[in-house]
Amino acid sequence: MRFQAKRTGQQRSWTTPPLRRAAGPRACLLVALACAACAERPQPAPPGQRPDILLIVAEDLSPRLGAYGDEVAHTPHIDRLAAEGTRFTRAFTTAGVCAPSRAAIVMGVHQNTWGAGHMRASAGGYLPVPPPEFTAFPEVLRRAGYYTINSGKTDYQLSTWLGGAFGGPPSLWDEDRSGDWASRPAGAPFFAYLTLNESHESQVWPTWSMRSLMSLVMLPPRVWNHWHWPRQTSPAEVEPPPYYPDTPTVRADMVRHYNNLARVDARVGEILQRLEGDGLAERSVVIFTSDHGDGLPRAKRWPYDSGIHVPLIVRWPGVLPAGSVSPELVSGVDLAPTLLAIAGIPVPAHMQGRVFVGPERQPEPRYVYAARDRIDEQPDRVRALRDRRWKYIRNFQPDRPYVLDVAFRDQMPMMREMRALAEAGELQGDAALWFRPQRDPEELYDTLEDPHEVRNLAGDPRHAVRLTEMRDALDEWLLASGDLGLVEESELARRFWPGGAQPATPTPQLHVGKRGRVAASHATPGASIEIRVADGPWRLYHQPVEVAPKTLVEARATRYGWATSELQELRVP
Repeated sequence: MRFQAKRTGQQRSWTTPPLRRAAGPRACLLVALACAACAERPQPAPPGQRPDILLIVAEDLSPRLGAYGDEVAHTPHIDRLAAEGTRFTRAFTTAGVCAPSRAAIVMGVHQNTWGAGHMRASAGGYLPVPPPEFTAFPEVLRRAGYYTINSGKTDYQLSTWLGGAFGGPPSLWDEDRSGDWASRPAGAPFFAYLTLNESHESQVWPTWSMRSLMSLVMLPPRVWNHWHWPRQTSPAEVEPPPYYPDTPTVRADMVRHYNNLARVDARVGEILQRLEGDGLAERSVVIFTSDHGDGLPRAKRWPYDSGIHVPLIVRWPGVLPAGSVSPELVSGVDLAPTLLAIAGIPVPAHMQGRVFVGPERQPEPRYVYAARDRIDEQPDRVRALRDRRWKYIRNFQPDRPYVLDVAFRDQMPMMREMRALAEAGELQGDAALWFRPQRDPEELYDTLEDPHEVRNLAGDPRHAVRLTEMRDALDEWLLASGDLGLVEESELARRFWPGGAQPATPTPQLHVGKRGRVAASHATPGASIEIRVADGPWRLYHQPVEVAPKTLVEARATRYGWATSELQELRVP
């Protein structure tokens, strides 16, 4: 699969040629030359114009913040961040679940364009192998001289470690599993991707629950989180949405979610305090958002707004006005190009997102898009698009119920209770809609009049024109984006990992030139090389390095989706 982007002014349109058989030697040479050109080090802005960047991503969180008008939420630190920056009211992720959403965020390309749409691809026996010109944005930043730091969950569909939730190509990060920017080289700007898991779905389970092996394994973080709640919400304070029954169990789970949110806010406060204490606040861009919406039933895993509508706050001193609000549509794929533009780095042509803040800001799109594919053990296929007001959803498997058996989700008390009530015929009104035995083939919602999306207008003749317009727009997007979610997952596995085994990246070569300059090379399009000297830190290779005699030099290479190569060692003569 090849994905081509055509620029038209500030906008981009996409065309996806059909899949072809393996190319011949001449075509392979052209691909290799093109990839070598893509791998050249981006030309960054001058050092004084390159801010430090913090991307803080809370897990499983809709805009339940005081800054967004939620009177129950206790979020003073996040609210202060919003008061000092810009709050975006229509930010949406490309999926209602972590791995596909994070895959789109890190690549700046919709997950289904490069085969990352199924929840934890590794559970399907493969990892997606994107086209060689696709480079994750942290690696682009690293190539341009940024010191890149990751703390917490990765989950961008490029790892098999711990089910794919952690790890990934080492070429993305100078430091992994650390939120410490103090160790960066002098004068180097840093980018930190900080994931906060206190609001994750698993943290809504009862603190002391040991109902299953799964809940037992995740008991320690729940206990730790509970002990650090800054505030405990009262059940009387919360108001269940109409698609939930109003029961003590539902309120108890929502209370825990709010308590966890207060802990997220405290973590944000600690991060901001440290940034200020280091004297970096005025030269740093801080972005706060979430990987998708609430970790509650009918929110997480679904393309309803409860599953994809997220908070998005950007503080950029001297550029964005304090306390400003933007109603523009923003998609998860917009984060990568925006972060590169903030760093003064040209945006790669293959990225589907747009720059949504700053001097290089691009026009708002007509629609943003979302998808649902296999969720854990359940195959599925749902697509959605949204404008500022209207949402269109297409269920490709309308003969199936909305509620499928998902072991992880079913750990939650309110989910078990709702299923029991549905089986007993005791759910009424809007709370019963999600438990119908079959889905509506199409769904159309006026999110202004019906923010909870419980009144499907797809069959209303008064909205026939709008339905046709959005249906056609989705068809155009499926074709233009080359949606690989329309291909059976078993076929994807065969394409990416022929024979069912993960390909290994070939070992790079090291060469010694004049004056002891060591160069590294490889013949694999899309592979990244890292090099280290005398057991020092691994550095992303982009040009020959001068090394003293008798020094040990090591190199490794990684092609996304493949295993990292064996080490190549060389002792400089």
